[in-house]
Amino acid sequence: MDGTGPGEVAARRERLAEELRSYGAAFTELGRRFAADLGVHSTDAFALLEISTAEAAGEPLSPALLGRRVALSSGAMTALLNRLEEAGYVTRTRERADRRVVTLRSSARVKELATAFFAAANARQDAVLASRPPELLQEFEAVLTELRDALDPGPGRPDGPSGR
Repeated sequence: MDGTGPGEVAARRERLAEELRSYGAAFTELGRRFAADLGVHSTDAFALLEISTAEAAGEPLSPALLGRRVALSSGAMTALLNRLEEAGYVTRTRERADRRVVTLRSSARVKELATAFFAAANARQDAVLASRPPELLQEFEAVLTELRDALDPGPGRPDGPSGR
């Protein structure tokens, strides 16, 4: 054993959880301010960020997938998308062979606004990350992924949704 007992592991988990919670709160506040700048509800702004992020990754979202990511019913998602489309921030297209599938795209205007709004925060975070060795950041990504997966073990596992 490396001298790290169960009590120290639990204390480390608590410290890390508090920092992650604090980071999440700061991110949420930044998103709230972005929403205020756009003149939309914070849920609408977070939906826009999900749409833009997925689009930038080459995996544009459907309304159903977006609804799962921001935890909205199909009716609430329709209302949200109507508001965003009316404001000129998002478009719904039918790009697939199955014309029933709707793809969400963010407008060039919202991309410009998001880039300008988040530029300073992104630059500060990039500076922090650039000061760390790439191997450490890879390990950190892996730890975060494992911690996320440990919170939601998924169906079929003893403590997952179907094993309760």
